[in-house]
Amino acid sequence: MDAHVRLDIHPTHSSAVTATLTGAQAHIPHLCLEAADWHVVAKNTLVLARIDHEEPYWAREAAHYLAAEGITVEITPRLREAMDEEWTWADYPMPWCTRAEIREVSNEAQKIYDDIRYGHLRIHAHAEDGHTTVAVGTYLSNGKSVHLHGENHLRQITDTVDSPAQALAEFEQHHGDAMHIGPAPMTDTERAAAEALTSLDGPPAVPRPPNPGPETVPAYAADPGDHDALLDAFLNEHGGWEKWRTWSDETTHAIHEDQTLRIERVHEAHPRDTAWTVAAYETPVSDRMWVLTATGATPAPVLQALLDHLADGNGWDTAVGAPVDEKTVTAATKPLVDAGWKHTVDGRWIRWTSAAEDVGVQFDAFVAQSPHTTLSTWTLWAGPSIDRPTWAIHASPYAPAPMIARLTEELAHGTGSRQPSPGAPPRLTPRPASGAPTTPRPQAGRRR
Repeated sequence: MDAHVRLDIHPTHSSAVTATLTGAQAHIPHLCLEAADWHVVAKNTLVLARIDHEEPYWAREAAHYLAAEGITVEITPRLREAMDEEWTWADYPMPWCTRAEIREVSNEAQKIYDDIRYGHLRIHAHAEDGHTTVAVGTYLSNGKSVHLHGENHLRQITDTVDSPAQALAEFEQHHGDAMHIGPAPMTDTERAAAEALTSLDGPPAVPRPPNPGPETVPAYAADPGDHDALLDAFLNEHGGWEKWRTWSDETTHAIHEDQTLRIERVHEAHPRDTAWTVAAYETPVSDRMWVLTATGATPAPVLQALLDHLADGNGWDTAVGAPVDEKTVTAATKPLVDAGWKHTVDGRWIRWTSAAEDVGVQFDAFVAQSPHTTLSTWTLWAGPSIDRPTWAIHASPYAPAPMIARLTEELAHGTGSRQPSPGAPPRLTPRPASGAPTTPRPQAGRRR
């Protein structure tokens, strides 16, 4: 067969593997590798990048398969050395497992990760549980909901539930205080795997020229700016708020004088973690009526629009209302319709996206009928996708339509400033680990 495959170590990600295809029938190994979850990064070039660092093993399996099909396979010396190397995970939590069993556990974790990444498994919420992450989600193919435990190569399905509502209720019961809406931020391992699938280029050899001055961009693409300064300016300009900072100096709380509206600002939050929480109450001692959260990378103009709305004495509605209806949704999304955003319906989710599909609003009709949940009815986001947003705002079922409308108006028509970055878009700072490491590094050992 006129097809040749050269397998090598990725130039910038040590555990990932590249495949370079040549020959008149290169399309045959191309299809075989794609079917085995190799990803195209350039013409006749594919990459295998996993979260369990087992790429050399699976590359060897691919080489055996291709060779059996009559395809010439070349393996570089450094990749062959990695294939022959024996190693084990440091402090592996299941020490009784054999190397083959460890690989099997890791492969199941990889399948879960791929299902999440491809959108087959939608994660509703996550929480920190000790030194790891737990989550709840639903498979779109069969409607089954699952509870997940662990990160990276240790993620497992711990329970399967027929009803998404039951799964959400159970998760909220066990992790209500620590629960966050949507999927957890990417781990360092997940981020490295994603980067390996984008390009084979290494870091630039020559420093880039200094950035020019700020440019005017749509509000949703603006820089986050100084969130602390935004809050301080808001409180200084609008009386009637009591403010204090926690003893650890990590969080500022602000309560309106009627004690029915409260703001929590986490100062050192990761760009994709919750940095703002706004909550309203019917009375100072009642249960929470609605809640809105914003992540640390939320652009300054969008946050300013939110604060401007809250500055209005009637900016929040704490009256007991009915579940969200069509009239409420229409009022909240009118600015998007007026701006010509694309409108789609996908089961329980109603979505509006810009022409460039880099910003959107999602309404969850299922959650909207559960007023006492802390899950989000509204999701406002910008970035590569709603599952991997650069920033996001989440709001619960009774969030006032005028407030959502003020935010959607800013997304559709507002502008802000951004310091341009030459070349690729700026990266967010990797999330620091909390507590014990959840992704042990493999320790190499020589074959005896």
